[in-house]
Amino acid sequence: MYLTDDHALAARSPQDALRELRDRTEITDALLRFGLGQDLRDRELFASAFAEDAEVDFSPAAVRWGADSPPMSGRDTIVDTILALFADRVDTSHVVTNPRIAVAADRRTARLTAIVEAQHLLTADHSRHALLNNRYAVGLVPDGERWVMRTVRIENVWFTGDPKVIFGG
Repeated sequence: MYLTDDHALAARSPQDALRELRDRTEITDALLRFGLGQDLRDRELFASAFAEDAEVDFSPAAVRWGADSPPMSGRDTIVDTILALFADRVDTSHVVTNPRIAVAADRRTARLTAIVEAQHLLTADHSRHALLNNRYAVGLVPDGERWVMRTVRIENVWFTGDPKVIFGG
């Protein structure tokens, strides 16, 4: 599930290396659009991170603190659900690090492993928070010149604070 190759680039020629570096930048950018789109509550930016048939599975993370979060399917459902969950209630701040990327030889798919640290603060009371450190396993597909996420699986490594900040209650 996670990428553990002992090297970064597979390309051997300068032209192939340039194409691979462009793909890797666009692949990383899909996850950056995911985080910043939430943080800014920018629907268009957030939606641009996903394929139309995307699936986000937060259940491996949520189960760590006893929450139930069924997988979400479809870009519009994902965007509507997540943005509505936080609207006027939770301020977020996402930090993406440690991206590892593998692009299929035919460039029709790619995989991304990353760590995303997400701070969630109640808008009305920033003393109530949930800070999550999560591993992401992402499957991507090309969409014109950019890449978009088709599958996102989120596994929690650790958290502090009160996860009810995220889900309410």
